[in-house]
Amino acid sequence: MAYWLFKSEPATWSWDDQVAKGVEHWDGVRNHQAANNMKAMRLGDRGFFYHSVNERQIVGVVEVVKLFYPDH
Repeated sequence: MAYWLFKSEPATWSWDDQVAKGVEHWDGVRNHQAANNMKAMRLGDRGFFYHSVNERQIVGVVEVVKLFYPDH
């Protein structure tokens, strides 16, 4: 099992949004290296949900439940 960092701006997608939705796709990744990391993720890997910008802290833990697929 690997561990990853899922960075999100709380004004765009917060931990509260994630908890309310449950399972949700992770889209809008434009950074090439970040996309490569997502391709390396495997089912069951864990991730730390990180709020960027002003908070700059890990606010939760998530699990990879679907393998990488191209953004919509």
